[in-house]
Amino acid sequence: MNTTYRNPVYPDSFADPFVLRHEGVYYAYGTAPGGADGRQIPVLRSLDLVNWKALGHALVPAAGIEPDRGYHFWAPEVASHGGRFYMYYSSGNAPEGTDQKLRVAVADHPAGPFIDAGKLLVPDQPFSIDAHPFRDADGQWWLFYCVDFLELSHDERIGTGIVVDRLLDMTTLAGEPRVVVRPHHDWHVFRKDRTMYGKVVDWHTVEGAAVLMRDGLYYCFYSGGAWEKENYGVSYVVAKHPEGPYRRPEGGHEALLMRTPASGELVGPGHNSFTVSPDGSETWIVYHAWDPQRTARRMCIDRIDWVDGKPVTNGPSSAEQPAPR
Repeated sequence: MNTTYRNPVYPDSFADPFVLRHEGVYYAYGTAPGGADGRQIPVLRSLDLVNWKALGHALVPAAGIEPDRGYHFWAPEVASHGGRFYMYYSSGNAPEGTDQKLRVAVADHPAGPFIDAGKLLVPDQPFSIDAHPFRDADGQWWLFYCVDFLELSHDERIGTGIVVDRLLDMTTLAGEPRVVVRPHHDWHVFRKDRTMYGKVVDWHTVEGAAVLMRDGLYYCFYSGGAWEKENYGVSYVVAKHPEGPYRRPEGGHEALLMRTPASGELVGPGHNSFTVSPDGSETWIVYHAWDPQRTARRMCIDRIDWVDGKPVTNGPSSAEQPAPR
């Protein structure tokens, strides 16, 4: 086991990293190019969160939803339930991914193969991405995901936001989504004067939900801003129930948990997941960040602590750090 580590912990492009810990082994899934065999979604394996081995690609796309037809595959997350593994992801083939739709695939092992279940999770939405399955303490599963909002509301901006819905089973939603958080600050801007849905608007984005429960409260972490720029970072909202209502902590005029440091060594940190250290005593955030030359988004890790009831981290870190216990 390593006593120290340095970010990034994996050398190749691996955006939107999600880590599942199963029987003491970590499996990471991310947004990256597919394999030569047509499979999508790379999967990595580790025993310590620091040393990762590539296992190939895990997802067998549905017929017609294939890379040679121009489809791309984004932001996978995997849930373990009833002895099976469910991968939630989005796919689409329009410019900029404006037709992305949420899908689910099923496997008997965390490394796959994951076979697409053949259904859209949110068929009535023209755009849905970044699914995050969350199991509450009572065993109920919830799915947090992103959709587009095209009308102003109070101080909320036009753009992509996060909703939550109850899972009736692991491949079926109740169809009763509730708003978790919409973009509401200047730092959430994705692109000004963007042409979307036949209009030119200042588009804002909050995405990449990841939920932690602490002291009876639900912290929904999100990434805001433009994924390819310096303003991308991680913040959060808080509620007493998975459905909300969610409140914004003070100081939300900037990313509360993580943002591009002044050094510029890691740019645009975000789209995170959470896991625990091998001994279970620490919480770790797993996220992607650009190198200064913007050649790729690579997987990074940093420890999360709680100070006066608030999550804090020294990330994004680029110097040598103590490794997970």
